[in-house]
Amino acid sequence: MVTGRLSDRLRSPRSTAKALVRRAQAKALGADRGLAGLAPEQQLSVLYELLLGREPDPAGMASYLPGLRDGSMSASDLAEWIYASSEWWTVAPFTELAPALHFSRSLFVRSLPRARRILDLGGTALGSDKGAMVLMGYPYAFEELVVVDLPPDDRNDLYKETVARDLIQTELGPVQYRYHSMSDLSGYGDESFDLVYSGQSIEHVPVDEAERVLSAAARILRPGGHLALDTPNARVCRVQQPGFIDPDHDHEYTHGEMMDKLQGAGLEVLEAKGLNLAARSVAEGTFSIREVATNRGLFAEIEDCYLLSYLCRKPAR
Repeated sequence: MVTGRLSDRLRSPRSTAKALVRRAQAKALGADRGLAGLAPEQQLSVLYELLLGREPDPAGMASYLPGLRDGSMSASDLAEWIYASSEWWTVAPFTELAPALHFSRSLFVRSLPRARRILDLGGTALGSDKGAMVLMGYPYAFEELVVVDLPPDDRNDLYKETVARDLIQTELGPVQYRYHSMSDLSGYGDESFDLVYSGQSIEHVPVDEAERVLSAAARILRPGGHLALDTPNARVCRVQQPGFIDPDHDHEYTHGEMMDKLQGAGLEVLEAKGLNLAARSVAEGTFSIREVATNRGLFAEIEDCYLLSYLCRKPAR
């Protein structure tokens, strides 16, 4: 199981989290290099069209054009201001679901609590040694992060790799890879982790195995430790298409089903948020990629969102 698998499958099978990060970095660097020969008015127009999908309004002209003209603002500076704007976050149109879902999942990962020892179920990031959590912006240093995934040759063809990793040193701490099924966590001791993360992985195992995974996660968490999970929302996915959105999925859960599974494992659900709001698609019964891609972020109305996300805690003794 490989992080990003859902978004990769939806629109661009070989895009990865690493590729998306590189694309954003290249866009920022290229803003200066590629637009340097343009007049300030043209730089402003190009960046507005590229990032916001529209021409600059008078307010934008008044705010940014003087700085572009006198050199106190570069094109990449302007790109950063646009990325930080409420318009980009809330209404700027996205037309592809893959990068929008990756963006929202990265926000979820960045919201997770600090942990010394982490177990990431299915946390390989195709093309990157760092693993999904580090690549998606988990903000805290750790003593150990263990990525559990199937051996590369045992994966669905969509997620095969030519390399098997061992111990990787990252800027946050060491990432250890262990290759076996996430359904068997018997090799990990009781109360040995502070955080278990299952990102787009629980849907890849049968329902009875998923129950064992969650019970095992509760066992290996210390009292007060956390389990975080995100997974497709079956209610919205069935609006998109009648079958599973990924041929490698075994079960896609509704919010009610997932709550039952988490609470059945003895976990306390602290937060239940949806990723990428699809309210109009659900209400009208017609799926709109543009709506769901544009409505990126975390939302309270979890049942009307494309992805489900949960932060749970193992009760203290």
